[in-house]
This record gives sequence, C-alpha cells and structure tokens, in this order.
Amino acid sequence: MKKSNTFYIFDRDEWKALDTTKNNFKMTDQELEELTALNDQVSLKDVREIYVPLTSILDIFIQGYEKQQEQLKNILEKAPKNIPYIIGIAGSVAVGKSTLARLLQTILDHYYKEKKVELITTDGFLYPNKILEERGIMNRKGFPESYDMHQLITFMGDVKSGKREIKIPKYSHDFYDVIPGEYVQIDQPDILIVEGINTLQLPAGEKIYASDFFDFSFYVDAAPENIEKWYLQRFGILVDTAFQDPVNYYNRFSNMPREDAFKHARNIWQTVNHRNLIENILPTRFRADMIIHKTTDHYIDQILLRKH
Repeated sequence: MKKSNTFYIFDRDEWKALDTTKNNFKMTDQELEELTALNDQVSLKDVREIYVPLTSILDIFIQGYEKQQEQLKNILEKAPKNIPYIIGIAGSVAVGKSTLARLLQTILDHYYKEKKVELITTDGFLYPNKILEERGIMNRKGFPESYDMHQLITFMGDVKSGKREIKIPKYSHDFYDVIPGEYVQIDQPDILIVEGINTLQLPAGEKIYASDFFDFSFYVDAAPENIEKWYLQRFGILVDTAFQDPVNYYNRFSNMPREDAFKHARNIWQTVNHRNLIENILPTRFRADMIIHKTTDHYIDQILLRKH
C-alpha cells in the first residue's frame, strides 16, 4: 500500500485481499451472479474483487453513523427521527458514475433489507433549456452556472431534516431537458445516493455546499483520453438505439453520415465535456472520501480511501 498523508492507497490486488470476513456484509455466489446480470457493464470478477470490499467498508461507516445518531438522541433527549445517510458520487460524463450508483443501490438494498435505499441524479437541478437559452449558456450545459444550486442545496437540507414527500424536477435524457410539471418524489429514505458531475463542486454565492450534507462520497476517476473513448463508444450505441426515436433531442445524429455524427460528438467532447472536466470536475477529486480509478475498458486498478 502506497503512503499518503490524506489517503490509504490500494492497488487492485491489495484491495481484493482485504479481510472483510469479520464484517457482517456477505453475499452468496448466486446473489453475486444475479447482481452482475442486472448490469452487463460490471463483471462478476469486479463485484467480488472491488464492490464487495467497497460495500463492506462503507457498511462500517454506516454502522458508525447510526451508532452516533442513537447516542446523540439519548444525550440530547430528542425523539427519534429518521436522519438519512447520504452518499455522493461525482466524476466526469461517461466515466461510469451511473453504473456505480445503480450497483451500489442494488447491493445496499439487498443487504439492508429493512432500509429504504433511494437514488437521484442532479440532472433534475439543471435549469430548463428555455432559461439556459435566455441566459446565453445553452452551450455550457453541465457547467456550474447551468445548475440551480440553491434548489439542490435546499433539497439536501430538506432530506437531512427528515422532511416528507420532497418533490424534485424530473429530467429526460431523451428530451435533453427538465420535464415541466413532472417530478421525482423522495420520502424519508434511510440511505440516499446522489449522483452527478457537480456533487462535490463549490457553488459561487452559496454559504454551504451540497457536499456538506454527504456522509460519504465517491469520485470515479480516469484519464481524460480514456473517458473520451468511452464517451464516443456510448455515443455510437445511442446513435443506433435511443437516437433513432424521432422525438429524441439528438435524433438528427441518426440521420446523418456516421463520420459526420462522430465529428460533432468529438467537438461536443472537446468544447463542453472535456473543458468542464478540467476546469470544474477534476479539481473536486480529492474532496471525496473514496476515489475509484479506472484504466482501459473501465478496469479498476486503484482505490484511494480517505484517512478519517
């Protein structure tokens, strides 16, 4: 294990060799196989070598949090209140944040059968396209100024305070916009996973940050050239599938020569996603509690765990 003042640094072999047998978290081979069947981007090997140790360690933090909350209730003589454990997941577009979020939700939901585990993305807190166009920042969608950070921070505070039936805007990747009048409802989860490129960013003009409400946070990391490759691979799949729908925002790409479509995709990557990564997303990496580093083909080769 490499030395760092801030993180425990494990290579893959060291990570998979961690002794998690003393932890209560366990999954049978059949359960592991069922889990990988839900997401074909994740291999059974990855689940065993990366995600079982990861969840075992996360379980230690969750148990510690619950014990702390119970002790505080006893000392402060307050009535028991459901204060959720909030997990943040950050990283670039196309790096695999959504895969980690869905996998983590499935594992935690399986393990904590008595708990409600919910997942949201911060896409719903993007300003509607109409507002972005009025402000002349439609070409900066995904940059910090394109999000209603005050609304996101208010939501985080409401969740932590135990508020019931919180509604947040619903975002559609097909329409590439917030859907008017449609909402996602969050109702006192025990564990909430919040995934998005901006979850660890420091918003201008706000006294508190969304990440202040996180009890544990992840950053999914990879070299920009690898992320660009994955972005273009995903683009190619979408051209052949979702973009074929006439109502899809990006339907025009399915109706042009493939070479031209990919030329546009590379331009979007360079002028928007890569720039946003370098300027706003990557600088937040070391604010995370755990950094998951990937190499070619989403292969996880290193895990960094913050020294708490």
